[in-house]
Amino acid sequence: MSILVTGATGTVGSLIVERLANAGADVKALVRTPGKVAFPKGVTEVVGDLTDVAAMRTALSSVRTLFLLNAVVADEVTQALTALNLARDAGIERIVYLSVIHADLYTNVPHFTGKHTVERMIADFKLPATVLRPAYFMQNDWQVKPAIENYGVYPMPIGSAGVWMVDARDIADVATTELLKRDRAQTALPGLTLDLVGPEALTGDSVANIWSQELQREVRYGGNDTEAFERQMATFMPAWMAYDMRQMMAGIQKHGMRPEPGAVANLEKQLGRPLRTYRNLVREMLNTKS
Repeated sequence: MSILVTGATGTVGSLIVERLANAGADVKALVRTPGKVAFPKGVTEVVGDLTDVAAMRTALSSVRTLFLLNAVVADEVTQALTALNLARDAGIERIVYLSVIHADLYTNVPHFTGKHTVERMIADFKLPATVLRPAYFMQNDWQVKPAIENYGVYPMPIGSAGVWMVDARDIADVATTELLKRDRAQTALPGLTLDLVGPEALTGDSVANIWSQELQREVRYGGNDTEAFERQMATFMPAWMAYDMRQMMAGIQKHGMRPEPGAVANLEKQLGRPLRTYRNLVREMLNTKS
């Protein structure tokens, strides 16, 4: 029996596939297009789509453990609930689901409240699952590196409430640990929910200050204008998604993204090392040619 990884070609999914393969697990990677990505030796590609019921039934038929990651798409909830229902039908009792922090709080943000719906299904059906709730990915800021370097502005309107940004590699490390723990257990393990965060609260001003220090020239925070942010996002993504991102940023400004007490210490204990910092990622960005 094997571990099926959905979202296997994405930022987090590809890291998880690599880590599972390195740990000697039997890994299946769900892909839409075969041969598009060079997976590690021993990883089996499974061609399918979360909306293709027949393909998913086939993919899940020889699977012991499921990692469920849904991209932010218009039918995200349908994809996730269908996959979980098919997993139940296949008798899978070992699941790790990638949700989002404060899914129950950002009630007007489509992809947040959609993930909350999935969490409710997991709870209602008592599915043996680890629910991972990551905060804002540090790696999101790769897309704004040119604006920072060329114009001296940090443009993400994250406000001042405090965001415990998390490195995608830390997400992958925790997810891999949870998948292996569940896959190797003699019986299905009880449900678990984990906030995945970085080691510190960041604000628009503090992020700009980190960039200023690392670039050794002034970088200012671009401010809290979510309308302008939506217009910019709409230049390279669908309008509905840009609006979704705008609502998310408004929620970040209002609520922040803060973990439950003790979450940072618990994550560092699980990983056996400190969490990666935003400053270190900035240094990596600056040492990488665009």
